[in-house]
Amino acid sequence: TPHTSVNQWRAAWSLFPYVWQYKNRVIVAFGLLFCAKLANVSVPLVLKEIVDRLQHPSAEALVLPLVFVVIYGLLRFGNTAFTELRDALFARVLQRAMRGVIHDVFQHLHAQSLRFHLERRTGGLAVDIERGARSIRFLINFTLFNIGPTLLEILMVAGVLFVKYDPWFGGITLMTLAVYIAYTVLITNWRLQHRRAMNEADATANSRAVDSLLNYETVKYFNNEHYEAERLKLDLKRAEDASVQSEISLAWLNAGQSFIIAVGVTAMMALAAQGVANKTMT
Repeated sequence: TPHTSVNQWRAAWSLFPYVWQYKNRVIVAFGLLFCAKLANVSVPLVLKEIVDRLQHPSAEALVLPLVFVVIYGLLRFGNTAFTELRDALFARVLQRAMRGVIHDVFQHLHAQSLRFHLERRTGGLAVDIERGARSIRFLINFTLFNIGPTLLEILMVAGVLFVKYDPWFGGITLMTLAVYIAYTVLITNWRLQHRRAMNEADATANSRAVDSLLNYETVKYFNNEHYEAERLKLDLKRAEDASVQSEISLAWLNAGQSFIIAVGVTAMMALAAQGVANKTMT
């Protein structure tokens, strides 16, 4: 719903102050990310030069392909090296953001009323805090280093294809990615209900188990061990069913994405094979 969407964006934006306190590290990390993307886009172009120049090898012409081979190796290593340097540099930012958020949540819980703590669900609360801490890492990484940089890489690749090759190559790339994004958004919104149901059922089961053990004396006094075990069994069954549905929906998502990419790559390979057969491409 629009209300949920606004809350999600507000939650994501609330992490920004925790990250921006290390703005120098963030800026350098973006610089390393740009270098990694540049190296990644350059690798296939250098590989093309190697293959073309080795098409008719000779002793005199062997030096230049070897130079390109060295450049190819450096670019392959550079892509990995820049990415790892970025992760190493940004690790402190991620951990500090997680620490800051968890500390603020802890203070917020202590500021709640007595009724809140008397009606607490300790197990569910502990699971939610742990899941939230893991989500912070994913959300920051995904927001900063996946969405924008991936769009930048798409534009770089499409630009190379439009300038150096038949415009159809760039068109197929952009069309494939547009269908890929639309399919991903559609299926992800559908599978959110299963994912949420799985998280809620998991939290309920954990809450039931932990709270029952915390109140062991009361359970034992009223001889309610069997009753508590049956309630937990039902919660675990609901969590199991929701988890299975979540995995099935994930399988549909991955299979559809792979099919879309396969169709796009096949179309581009067919164009390339036709170009080679017509002597318009190497």
